[in-house]
Amino acid sequence: MSDSKDVYLKQLVKQYGDTIAVNGINLEIPAGSYCCLVGPSGCGKTSTLRMISGHEDVTEGSITIGGQEVNQVPPAQRGTAMMFQNYALFPHLNCLDNVAFSMKMKGVSKNERYASARKYLELVHMETFERRFPAQLSGGQEQRVALARALVSHPNVLLLDEPLSALDPFLRVKMRSELKRFQRELGITFIHVTHSQQEALALADFVVVMNDGNIEQVGTSQEVFNAPVNQFVAQFVGGHNVIEGEIIEIKDEREVLLEGGNGQRYRVPVQGNIGDQVTFALRQDKIFLKKGSPADTNELQENSLKGKIALIEYKGMEVSLGLEVPEFKEFGVILSEKDFQMLSPDLGTQLIASWSKDDVHVLQDLPAKS
Repeated sequence: MSDSKDVYLKQLVKQYGDTIAVNGINLEIPAGSYCCLVGPSGCGKTSTLRMISGHEDVTEGSITIGGQEVNQVPPAQRGTAMMFQNYALFPHLNCLDNVAFSMKMKGVSKNERYASARKYLELVHMETFERRFPAQLSGGQEQRVALARALVSHPNVLLLDEPLSALDPFLRVKMRSELKRFQRELGITFIHVTHSQQEALALADFVVVMNDGNIEQVGTSQEVFNAPVNQFVAQFVGGHNVIEGEIIEIKDEREVLLEGGNGQRYRVPVQGNIGDQVTFALRQDKIFLKKGSPADTNELQENSLKGKIALIEYKGMEVSLGLEVPEFKEFGVILSEKDFQMLSPDLGTQLIASWSKDDVHVLQDLPAKS
């Protein structure tokens, strides 16, 4: 297999007319890692991937692969391979010829290119389909052939543009584990663009969260999920409630008391001054629930809220509840199926939600970028 190479983006900018799609980002992707670029539509992740591949010109900044700047290097000479969202297989060629096509263009002999193509079809468990045409394949089978075609060129870096988005949910999860297995076995750098938070968290050695052409956070899946740097990351990654309050009391050097917009009191491990606004994230699965009558919800303890159930979503091993809480657009709680059955709530049930201050993560929201 090919030697893996690291990728370094320095002050990378992509501009389309007056629109800045990528806004001077810096990123180092270590050799042999699985990196996921994740963010909402229009955040700049696909433009970044296409600049790395050479399918888009760089407006400003530089891209370095294995220590060599590749801004002016043609795509075929960068040591990268691109796996497109629609797979882009040739409909008139069977699987074997699709995988062998790039070698045919390079003048490789028929026996040699077919031997290599069969090797990669076997790697993706498609060796028995070599005579089939794309129209005779399922979406998952097409994806495997497209992956074999990308890998047959022995790339140092494999670039994947939303490769799982066209698959049904069951196959998407199955192929997710397959992609991770391929990356481990091949040992090459994978850079994978997705809008799915779950996909990024499941696959990546490290996750790059993008928004509006900027990088909001880079970290492992656990770091990004458990310690989002700001409100955008907490809400985009999901599974968190974002809560705000004003410091009304300083408990000690490492702890303050906040007051929320509806008089709620929150004890938070952070430094600050009286009057400062503090925003924190609270994981939805770190919340305790109990039923409460209107009488005993009038005097709430610190780090607790009252609300009534407006949404119940049963998901098998867990149940998601949406609570209607004053001053909140939405407040979510995730319970195990067992805890949900023990609580046995219905729509409209009044609940008290509480949590430990140790499960609070204070957000460091930055000023808006110019």
